Amino acid sequence: MKLELKGFTLVELMVTVAVAAILLTVGVPSLTSLYEGHRANSNISKIHSSIQFARSQAVSYGSRVSVCPFNGTSCDTNWTKGFSVFIDNGTLGTLDTTNGIQDTILRTVDSFDSEDFITSSLSRYTFNADGLMNLSQTGNIIYCPGEKTNPDSKGFTIGVSGRISTIETSVTCQ
Repeated sequence: MKLELKGFTLVELMVTVAVAAILLTVGVPSLTSLYEGHRANSNISKIHSSIQFARSQAVSYGSRVSVCPFNGTSCDTNWTKGFSVFIDNGTLGTLDTTNGIQDTILRTVDSFDSEDFITSSLSRYTFNADGLMNLSQTGNIIYCPGEKTNPDSKGFTIGVSGRISTIETSVTCQ
């Protein structure tokens, strides 16, 4: 009686591993670019919707609403660590608890990937009760996944009227 063994030979296994390694070597850079593009779209959309939310809440509450990278007591400049949207009842850009007036945090966005870059021409965006920006200048926010010159970088401009426009040209975080 002949015993029949089932399985793979060493040569078959080595060929399979070699083919898998070649496919991974070719495919991983493409997947990384795809992932960074998706991450850029997702995160710039998150920032964009938070700015729109701040403007609509300013009109709804009839109050000044600010968006800034909030470090617990005041506005910071590092957008990568996350940011907050809050009703700004006190001193502009600080969480004020004096005179019984408490600024109310409406939304908090957690930090982004530590390798990403977010640049903003303004450290704080404040909308008045009429939905217009508090400052007489426009601002822009640019998100760059992974490196400052990534071709998947996205950005938008916020006009004095509070209108948000996507930046159509190529953008970098420099």
